[in-house]
Amino acid sequence: MIGPPMGSSAQVPVLALGSLLLVTLHGELYDGAAEQLQHDLTERIARSPVTGVVIDLSAVEFVDSFLGRVLAEIASSARLLAARTVLAGMRPAVAITLVELGLTLPGLETALDVERALALLGHDPATALPVGEDA
Repeated sequence: MIGPPMGSSAQVPVLALGSLLLVTLHGELYDGAAEQLQHDLTERIARSPVTGVVIDLSAVEFVDSFLGRVLAEIASSARLLAARTVLAGMRPAVAITLVELGLTLPGLETALDVERALALLGHDPATALPVGEDA
């Protein structure tokens, strides 16, 4: 992928939920936007007390080898900065494509949906606070 179509935004929304970052990918993520997301997430993790990153892929229908590599690099960078990364909502076709491409995505955990990803990271999905903490 070379770049976004005319008139589309390359910005990917990142929502802070306590010590977690929630990234929701919609449709195709072009190479430049994927690289920018990787840079922005790494910077944000380094500057903030982030303990986990959830990347919601439920709206993504296609993942190519470049995006797969970027996701693995995001997880590696996050891990080096003491944060865990969970991919949530991966469609079966995306999983099959990643396997066919030989991408194992080391360092990435997976969850069926965002709620389960938050729970996997030890956060109450209703509040996104660590389990046992009051708001």
